[in-house]
Amino acid sequence: MRSDANIAGPMTDPVPGPRTESMGGGVSRETPPPMDDTPIGRAAQLAVEALGRAGEGLPRPEQTRVMVVANQKGGVGKTTTTVNLAASLALHGGRVLVVDLDPQGNASTALGIDHHAEVPSIYDVLVESRPLSEVVQPVPDVEGLFCAPATIDLAGAEIELVSLVARESRLQRAIQSYEQPLDYILIDCPPSLGLLTVNALVAGAEVLIPIQCEYYALEGLGQLLRNVDLVRGHLNPDLHVSTILLTMYDGRTRLASQVADEVRSHFGEEVLRTSIPRSVRISEAPSYGQTVLTYDPGSSGALSYLEAAREIALRGVGVTYDAQHAHLGAHNDQSMVEGIQ
Repeated sequence: MRSDANIAGPMTDPVPGPRTESMGGGVSRETPPPMDDTPIGRAAQLAVEALGRAGEGLPRPEQTRVMVVANQKGGVGKTTTTVNLAASLALHGGRVLVVDLDPQGNASTALGIDHHAEVPSIYDVLVESRPLSEVVQPVPDVEGLFCAPATIDLAGAEIELVSLVARESRLQRAIQSYEQPLDYILIDCPPSLGLLTVNALVAGAEVLIPIQCEYYALEGLGQLLRNVDLVRGHLNPDLHVSTILLTMYDGRTRLASQVADEVRSHFGEEVLRTSIPRSVRISEAPSYGQTVLTYDPGSSGALSYLEAAREIALRGVGVTYDAQHAHLGAHNDQSMVEGIQ
């Protein structure tokens, strides 16, 4: 499956029906006029600037990049990172599919996708060998973003997969058979190292690990890296850890800086220069069935995810990321203020 940037005209969507207009398409790229120095005025100006920058677009990869968002430690921001990076990449002009592989279905909720028990889901793809194109749904608020939802049925998939032929590669075959052109596929994994996560690691080429800037950040990470090595050695020789993203950074604490320094010294270039701050807006967005990019595009969380997506996209085509003008949530004063609102 290849990503074709030269296809003329609109591309066929896996699910027919009306689509919303792209958020970035109608936004002027010109510098917005000065606004009143009030909280509402500043927030509005930040939103205009964020959406304008998102509409600029980024280079598209030559082939579909399949990225596995994994960390067996819970509460580190896997789902939040998956949906917000996916929305950011789509707002930048890419075609992005989110595969929700967590039985809790939080990624589906955040993207506004219905995922009750009767909805065709990734469970049907893994266990019943249903084509992926029959379960993929377009995300209402973001043009070019799609989701393969998870339902509660997925909770039993670990047991049901044990007796199936080629149980580790069922997701890989489903993705390879998917005919719609895509730039990115982001797979949201459950907080475990079971068969669902193994299916994701076999299907993907890149592993993206969100690491929370807390004391226990690196605890248990060694087991995940060993599993990555095992899958690479026996099932998927292309698999590698390409990206580490620091999440929940609180610039007011010395601990966050110490954890960030330790992660950067240990993993080096794999760590993104952009980090994600603690943000009330990021936490609030899923309760409205939205990503932070559509819920509050001018917030520090939205700006940070936009920059992280830009960095990931540029790294993928071998372009050096220039952080000089980047919004680094880890060092932004507003992120500190917003984190305690």
